[in-house]
Amino acid sequence: MRVLNADLFDPRTTMDSDFSPGEAFGSGCADSDFGFAFNDSNFSDRVLRIEIMPDLPETKSDGDGCSTIADWARNRKRRREDFKKEADVVGQREEQILNCNMPDTVDGVTYENQDEEDVAMIEESPYDVGLNSNQIGNDNTRSNDSSWNMDCSTVLRVKTIHISSPILAAKSPFFYKLFSNGMRESEQRRVTLRIHASEETALLDLLNFMYTNTLSTTTPTALLDVLMAADKFEVASCMRYCSRLLRNLPMTCESALLYLDLPSSVLMADAVQPLTDAAKQFLAARYKDVTKFQVEVLNLPLAGIEAVFSSDDLQVASEDAVYDFVLKWARTHYPKLEERREVLATRLGRLVRFPYMTCRKLKKVLICNDFDPELASKVVLEALFFKAETPYRQRALASEEANVTYRRFVERAYKYRPVKVVEFELPRQQCLVYLDLKREECAQLFPAGRVYSQAFHLGGQGFFLSAHCNMDQQSSFHCFGLFLGMQEKGSVTFAVDYEFAARSKPTEDYVSKYKGNYTFTGGKAVGYRNLFGTPWTAFMADDSIYFINGILHLRAELTIRQRVCES
Repeated sequence: MRVLNADLFDPRTTMDSDFSPGEAFGSGCADSDFGFAFNDSNFSDRVLRIEIMPDLPETKSDGDGCSTIADWARNRKRRREDFKKEADVVGQREEQILNCNMPDTVDGVTYENQDEEDVAMIEESPYDVGLNSNQIGNDNTRSNDSSWNMDCSTVLRVKTIHISSPILAAKSPFFYKLFSNGMRESEQRRVTLRIHASEETALLDLLNFMYTNTLSTTTPTALLDVLMAADKFEVASCMRYCSRLLRNLPMTCESALLYLDLPSSVLMADAVQPLTDAAKQFLAARYKDVTKFQVEVLNLPLAGIEAVFSSDDLQVASEDAVYDFVLKWARTHYPKLEERREVLATRLGRLVRFPYMTCRKLKKVLICNDFDPELASKVVLEALFFKAETPYRQRALASEEANVTYRRFVERAYKYRPVKVVEFELPRQQCLVYLDLKREECAQLFPAGRVYSQAFHLGGQGFFLSAHCNMDQQSSFHCFGLFLGMQEKGSVTFAVDYEFAARSKPTEDYVSKYKGNYTFTGGKAVGYRNLFGTPWTAFMADDSIYFINGILHLRAELTIRQRVCES
């Protein structure tokens, strides 16, 4: 709990960007309104002098053509690198400039010891300022900084505002350091800030917010401008306020991508986290079924791809499909191998949940030139170790990642359920296939649904399992059915012995439920409509012997008797 009536200017007092006027003055009210004191000399102890400089080349000022999110994005992208260092330092007395590299000084400000009163909100003529490039250019430390290379001989206009240093210091660590740096300048009355013309409206809105805790503007572009200014001057409460208003506005793909592409200093702020989270959730929901929007998703920027493929609810055929798509996106956007390897290693690779990829695809990862060989070996080895774990241990590993952004061990909502496969070559080609279904997944099959497994291979041919809710052979009741199918590929024909088994209580061992043999051709399937010989209601009952800790464990054993023909 924060100590009320604390001395804001005592360096021992803990200061953070959430410090509110209510707390600063001991009222206990975080939303105190000091609007009556804004720009009023009777309640102010200092004068803020704002010098408005021309914008950087090709940058529009606020309100000039930025009526939409797209306009704002195009405009701001040209100079997003300059937000942190755009203010300049000017000394009207003795023509001195504070060295911003010195300890205990504040960047972007000039102090002036002038006792005479200024008229509120004066807009002075540029010619009254008397600045020129020689006066400003004495600071060699700034000569190579693009944000300091504007034509300092041109000041478009000057505004002066009466301010209360305790109010501003309580809201902003920037102003707190400005007014409490222990130097002679901190005791002087006049402070000069230099900003670009495109920041003017946003800065004035920000200053007003620091007094009133509210904003009059509600348009997305204006709120984004204020958000950037609040980040620059470290007003977290305003960043949080803008973030909340933006979050309440209708979200579009365009706006969501813009929020994720804000400067890193803004994205890292806790106050903006709810906005970026909402943007990620919007994109993940919008492109949940990637197969329907392949062209759109392929054109998304990196931040958009990360938002979509970080989702647990992504509807894809399998993790193999995620791997293939991520690789295709990387090859499209990063044609140079060195750059592609870098982005796969640092950003894209963590989107793929390798433990849920098939072994056949993992083999391809090992020989994929797009991945650094060391990284490929690491992710494949980790995936194989995970596959070898018991189901209980796998669930434990997944639960440990509950609050992690990139979750390697959490299973997605795959259209085709993952399987474990154990293959034998001798004395005959044979495989054991394990398929686990959650009780909720089985319940969703009623009354006529079906769920397919991922493909597995035997003798070079692809097979799959499919679980059904169907009517029994006499069509008298619903029941659980399990089928084995062969993928369509050429005209190969296989004679296969197969056996279906399931774990059951009390022993929890696999118990054989059905045996048969079948000569497969492409696209054909065989199985049993009522695997457990019981109605659906009994199969799904709370006391069902087939669900162990909410999981139905199925096993299929396949043995190739002979390959009949191949044309």
